[in-house]
Amino acid sequence: MFNHVYRKPIQLSYIIPILFTLGMIVLVLYGLSITGKSSQSEGTHILEESLWRAVITCYAIEGSYPSDLTHLEENYGIYIDRNRYLVRYSIFASNIKPDIEVILIE
Repeated sequence: MFNHVYRKPIQLSYIIPILFTLGMIVLVLYGLSITGKSSQSEGTHILEESLWRAVITCYAIEGSYPSDLTHLEENYGIYIDRNRYLVRYSIFASNIKPDIEVILIE
């Protein structure tokens, strides 16, 4: 007479492990995202420190600050990945410390 399809209710014992697993996946993905951002920031910091070290070494050896980044790349082993970083190097005079700014290109 009645064509009722009997559906077995979802048991709570199945839901808890599924929710726990989904929660762990979300936490892992969030952690990976934060780690990626941190390593990019660290790369920017390392490049800036390397540039400053090369600028100061150049001043100590040559008696003047380098006129441009090309001088640092050719003579002091600096490599700038121009696809990842934008470097602003501004110098006023050869005896005044330059301004250096490293920007991550996203």
